[in-house]
Amino acid sequence: MAIETLPNATLPSRGGPSLGFLTATPIIAIATVCLALVIASAILAPWLSSHDPQLLLPAQRLKPMSAEYWLGTDAYGRDVLARILYGGRISLIIGLGAAVVSIAIGLLIGLVSGFFKPIDAVLMRVMDGLMAMPSVLLAIAVVSLSGATLTTVLIAITIPEIPRVARLVRSVVLSAREEPYVEAAISLGTSLPKIMWRHLMPNTVAPLIVQGTYVCASAILTEAILSFLGAGISPETPTWGNIMAEGRQFFQVKPSLIFWPGLLLSIAILSVNLIGDAARDALDPRMKQRESGK
Repeated sequence: MAIETLPNATLPSRGGPSLGFLTATPIIAIATVCLALVIASAILAPWLSSHDPQLLLPAQRLKPMSAEYWLGTDAYGRDVLARILYGGRISLIIGLGAAVVSIAIGLLIGLVSGFFKPIDAVLMRVMDGLMAMPSVLLAIAVVSLSGATLTTVLIAITIPEIPRVARLVRSVVLSAREEPYVEAAISLGTSLPKIMWRHLMPNTVAPLIVQGTYVCASAILTEAILSFLGAGISPETPTWGNIMAEGRQFFQVKPSLIFWPGLLLSIAILSVNLIGDAARDALDPRMKQRESGK
């Protein structure tokens, strides 16, 4: 029994992260509410607008705000509100998907690289090569070669984020593997998968939560940039970047075509970044020590 319990007996506390930081300050609380409203509006898009976001009605082009079209119509007679709401779905799916996929792959690479030194040199050089490429140019190249679909854009945005997650996990593993409880587990013959799963991976949870928020915000912005440049999802699909790209030709006539999607894009990215900063402050033990020392 001593052999099985000795490594676990010396483990540090691993209580789940509290969500109290979401309301720690008024600014963070406002950011949380704003992000929740953006997510809710994207989910409830069919109920908030009865118009088809892809229905072309040339006779209704560039209509002002009205009871039927709350934000007016675009140059093709499509309801701007419907396109913005449905466009939020695409942006949030890409942001969340890029965060989940990059964390999953980066976690695996970082764990293996940080624990096995011979493999570390090879994997990190590959990661360095990916990080040396500008993320937007790499995404444009991938989309150009594979076609502008949601899956392709998601893959193109996720690839540049994987090395950053892998390096973060590697740095945590390199530090954690020198801890006494990990050395005790190794000396007692604990299997490598069990060491990584039970002793090393829990140390990466807090940093990955913070990194995930930054990846999500970066992915949303990158998708908007690609769509605005015409290298993202096909123009008929409503995304915030596509809406702004189409509206720039009519900016002097109807600036709201760019203002409203740009406003939601800014709110979403700013809210995610503020929540990420709050999560970092709440989950970083050094920040807690500074606050307790004041």
